[in-house]
Amino acid sequence: MKGEVVKMGNTEKTKTAKTMSKAIESKTQEAEEMRKLFEKYSVIGILDLTKTPTITLQNVQKKSRGQSLIKVTKKAVLTRALAAVKEREKNFVEFEKLIPKQPAIVFTDIDPFKFYAMVDKLKTPAAAKEGDLAPDEISVSAGPTNLIAGPAISELTKVGIPAGVEEGKIAVKKDVVVAKKGSVISKALANALKKLGIEPMLIGLNVIAIYQNGMIYGKEALSLVGEGYMNKIREAYMQALNLSVSVGYPTKSNIGYLLAKAKLAADALASRIKVEEKIEEKSETQTQTIQTIQTTQTNESTSGGTS
Repeated sequence: MKGEVVKMGNTEKTKTAKTMSKAIESKTQEAEEMRKLFEKYSVIGILDLTKTPTITLQNVQKKSRGQSLIKVTKKAVLTRALAAVKEREKNFVEFEKLIPKQPAIVFTDIDPFKFYAMVDKLKTPAAAKEGDLAPDEISVSAGPTNLIAGPAISELTKVGIPAGVEEGKIAVKKDVVVAKKGSVISKALANALKKLGIEPMLIGLNVIAIYQNGMIYGKEALSLVGEGYMNKIREAYMQALNLSVSVGYPTKSNIGYLLAKAKLAADALASRIKVEEKIEEKSETQTQTIQTIQTTQTNESTSGGTS
């Protein structure tokens, strides 16, 4: 029996060693394949798959097929692949520091900003969960709901949604903001929003950064594409316009504003001059009147003395 036990133990050790060997070989092979992809593609993105639904990833893979390649991998494998190329590629050391615990890598030749814009458009609405951060201001509009009158009224009022009963169903009495941008959504609020059919969250791929020719573009820079970028341009334009008008620096864009400002200033000055002229005229009239009265009184006094 002892001999058999030893024999079985050796067999298990052999199997374990073979399994480990295959695992190492598989990781080495995967890392080598990824190394080749790093050298092939000019644009590389890091994704964080934490809390990302599988269907979301599959949707992006399907929509971007032929334009990009998304590889789900382990951090250890990715680190090993980067180790083989980071010495030759500028800033790959910094790029490696951005790898999350659950990474995926995007390989593409699309411009980083265009790729981010494409992925951003593929976000889908989803119900809020406890602990989520409100992506924008969340509001509930006044009006009827499909909820039958009952305990749900207290659930809504508990989170600040004014509710009542109309024709046997719950109705929201007035528009109300229930969460500001960036605020943490509570369990009670998440349940209330779900009952009302409100899906305030946007689910998509979490792009951490994109690398291209030694440059690392973070989410803050990438998010400037599209409407966000245009809003920044509009804001900068208005600030520059206001500054140029306030200091009186004429340009083709602000000349109309400067002329309007000059006219208003001229009108105000003219109005002030007229007021001052009227005051002067009134003062002169009063002075003349006083002088006339004084002359008359003097004459009367003189005439009386003579008599």
